[in-house]
Amino acid sequence: MKGMEGKYAWTATVGEKGQIVIPKQARDVFGIKPGDTLLLLGDEQRGIAIPPKGAFAELYGIAYEDKDGDSD
Repeated sequence: MKGMEGKYAWTATVGEKGQIVIPKQARDVFGIKPGDTLLLLGDEQRGIAIPPKGAFAELYGIAYEDKDGDSD
């Protein structure tokens, strides 16, 4: 079965300390480097998602944007 372009699936094993290793191909595709901070989002019905790097900055900007023109 041919995969859809730009779509991927990997598996990871959870260790005794709750750590997972992100597969090398996934790290390469998404430019994940040692020391990077990743955002994990969880939904009890839908599961866990790891948005792209930079998503945290984008979400932070949305959450704290100045909606009424005040900068304080």
